[in-house]
Amino acid sequence: MKDYIQTVSAHRQALHLIPELSFNEYKTTAYIRNTLNQLNIDYLTPLETATIVYLKGNSSRTIGFRADIDALPIEEETLSPFTSTHAGAMHACGHDGHTSILLTFAELCKSQQDQGLLKHNVLLIFQPSEESNAGANALIKAFPFSDYNLEAIFALHLGPDTDEGIIMTKEGPLMASATEYRINIKGRSAHVAEKETGANALGSLSHIANQIDQIQQYHLNGLNQNVIHIGKMTAGEAINTVASTGYLEGTIRTYDPKDLEIIKQKIEAVVKSSDLIFKTSSTLTVAEGYPPVINTSSLLELVEKSIESAGLRFKVKEHPYLYGEDFSFYDTVAKTNFAFLGIRNEELGYTSGLHTSTFNFDEKVLINGVIYFQEILNNLGE
Repeated sequence: MKDYIQTVSAHRQALHLIPELSFNEYKTTAYIRNTLNQLNIDYLTPLETATIVYLKGNSSRTIGFRADIDALPIEEETLSPFTSTHAGAMHACGHDGHTSILLTFAELCKSQQDQGLLKHNVLLIFQPSEESNAGANALIKAFPFSDYNLEAIFALHLGPDTDEGIIMTKEGPLMASATEYRINIKGRSAHVAEKETGANALGSLSHIANQIDQIQQYHLNGLNQNVIHIGKMTAGEAINTVASTGYLEGTIRTYDPKDLEIIKQKIEAVVKSSDLIFKTSSTLTVAEGYPPVINTSSLLELVEKSIESAGLRFKVKEHPYLYGEDFSFYDTVAKTNFAFLGIRNEELGYTSGLHTSTFNFDEKVLINGVIYFQEILNNLGE
């Protein structure tokens, strides 16, 4: 695997230079496809920036592996020699690492196929737009996954709160659903001296924000993990006028679809009640979100065995994350397992969290992901 360490490192450094936002990953996609061309690996292009590889092995069983390829609108501050060359964009969530693992694994699988040693069929999924717009869902609608009789799909995410040499996962809920909501409030302006003639959008906004904060406490099971977050609020035009407009936006994170429905119903009721009190006219928009990531329990034994045979340590995540991840959509086409590849190294100073401008890691650790994927094939059985 020594040569593959150099390969995975070179891929990561090249990709880190060219981060691109969701559904605009044109240079990244060109790099992926050029690499596959050089390796004489055929591929399919169901979306403009999606690339899928199918390699036939020596059995009838087909296993999928997924990497997301997009970046974030963050200005990089790592000062690394391969810092982003795209102003205002950065691979701050490690998708360059995910893509590098899958590209290197593709090369390994092709070498085995050429030698007649590839144990099972593999479907390698280079997916755009994980960070927004649900690229996984768009790809599932565009590509005939059902034609491949997929047994399972596996994915890794870099984990900066997990030490190098560890892969962490759990059965059942691992990551939350992520649903965005936005409230636009239309009031009526008036001079403060005649405020009773207006419709106070700021008062309505304050009421809505206060009541949203009460939903978890009074309407949901206290044992369930839910987050109903308000991220932004704006209102008003001048110091001495009644506010004629207001705006609020936030996100909902939950593992239980029933809880999500209750939350949406209660927010709608809060908005309607506020309009009655303040004579405003408000619009609630709830964007289609990502479902929760729920790992298939029957895959955990294979995952644990593969982690250990890869020479890594298996760690069970005690509590689910409240991050959202569109890998959740793949459980409509196959069994799924999502796991975190440890990259934390305090000695080298790699401790920054995901979605931060200083997020970085030692790319040599990515070989652990390649070995883990290979061990899944080795341990799958006949």
